[in-house]
Amino acid sequence: MEMQPSTQPEAMQQIKPPPSARRKWLKNLYSQRHIQIMALLGVAWMIIFNYIPMYGVIIAFKDYDIIRTIAEAPWAGLKHFKEFLADENFGYVMKNTLGISLLKLMTFPLPIIFALFLNEIRSLRYKKAIQTISYLPHFLSWVVLGGILATWLSDVGIINDILMALHIIDKPISFLAEPKYFWTIVITSDVWKELGWSAIIYLAAITSISPEMYEAATIDGAGRLQQMWYVTLPSIKATISILFILAVSGVMSSNFDQILVLRNSLNDSASNVIDYYVYYTGISSGRYSYSAAIGLFKSVIALILLLIANQVSKKLNDTSLF
Repeated sequence: MEMQPSTQPEAMQQIKPPPSARRKWLKNLYSQRHIQIMALLGVAWMIIFNYIPMYGVIIAFKDYDIIRTIAEAPWAGLKHFKEFLADENFGYVMKNTLGISLLKLMTFPLPIIFALFLNEIRSLRYKKAIQTISYLPHFLSWVVLGGILATWLSDVGIINDILMALHIIDKPISFLAEPKYFWTIVITSDVWKELGWSAIIYLAAITSISPEMYEAATIDGAGRLQQMWYVTLPSIKATISILFILAVSGVMSSNFDQILVLRNSLNDSASNVIDYYVYYTGISSGRYSYSAAIGLFKSVIALILLLIANQVSKKLNDTSLF
């Protein structure tokens, strides 16, 4: 009996089932194994140093001391939060914290303005020189800059010499010993240190703008200032919004390193911010539960500010973190 050839098309016989999605995912994962290992190291670092220590937050609700473990410490409920709100230092600690932070927030447009004008410089060598000089202070720690500022602002420092030479003052001023000058020193030194570094993000955003938009604006007769206002700023609006949301969420922080190196007992009434108060009560006084409660209070306020700023930004210009 003669065998009949198969009527099934040859193409159908060669079709193989596609690999499963799981196998494809594993293959892609293996091909990216080196990048994935680097990412996992970062994730492990965050879990170890950021998430696991969160367990210690519960001491804010306990009467904890170093003799007992966290689990053995008795519960205190909201005792430490109520104690902080009733503390005689609460008023001026919050005043200093919000005063310094809100003044720093008012300087938020300065890096944007600096980046806009720096972008207009046509000489590449001159532009690089200005950018390097402007962000160099960022790489110096506040310990170093604090020592420099303490020298400059002393009775025999260069600031007093300049002011006396210009006949602005008649006798030297101990700037760091006067509370009324402390906020100005903090804001000015913070701008000096971070202006150039903060502008880098905006410069990076500006470089992504299509040159055709500037060419179209030039054809329409727009000058360089008009191009900055109608082309550059709207194009980097999303970057500005995200950074502003983060800046608002940090209002309760006053840069602990900077405050620590510039403060002293003479300017305490203007320099005692919430970050330093947590450090002083927790480390120096040994009131761990009390300082943890203050830190948690600060974090909750920061979270609320973040959510509010994010929601407002989403409604105003459709840009948000989440």
